[in-house]
Amino acid sequence: MFTAPHKDKVNGYVRNSKPLVYGGNVIDGFTMEFKDGKIIKVTAEKGEDVLKQAISLDEGASYPGEVALVPVDSPIYQLNVIFYNTLFDENAASHFAFGRAYPTCVENGENMNEEELKNVGLNNSITHVDFMIGNEELNVYGIKEGKEELIMKNGRWVI
Repeated sequence: MFTAPHKDKVNGYVRNSKPLVYGGNVIDGFTMEFKDGKIIKVTAEKGEDVLKQAISLDEGASYPGEVALVPVDSPIYQLNVIFYNTLFDENAASHFAFGRAYPTCVENGENMNEEELKNVGLNNSITHVDFMIGNEELNVYGIKEGKEELIMKNGRWVI
């Protein structure tokens, strides 16, 4: 299950749970801090400069584009293998992306122009980079009618 977060409404921290391979470089042990959607701070144990370059490709590269929830009891996660290929690795764990959001995440989005997509909160960028955040420590809450509801606990669905 994936969706696009509102470009300007993400606040807090996210850290990777599996290495990210970007442009042939391994980036690992990283944390991003978001304020009003924008990535304002990045630290990484490995590949920090490469990650900072990646989020600087254009204005939209430093904003969120996707959140996807994948449970840790999925067969690919259970393999405990890192493929070092995002197209495979993103199916193993919950993940987050910076950069372009998918227009299909909003009703009739595929028929909207860039300005209309911006007006509904979707990010635009020349890049879209997924990185894994899911593991047995991940808890996810949704807010419905002002009330928090647990969606995932320890990386597993509870709803």
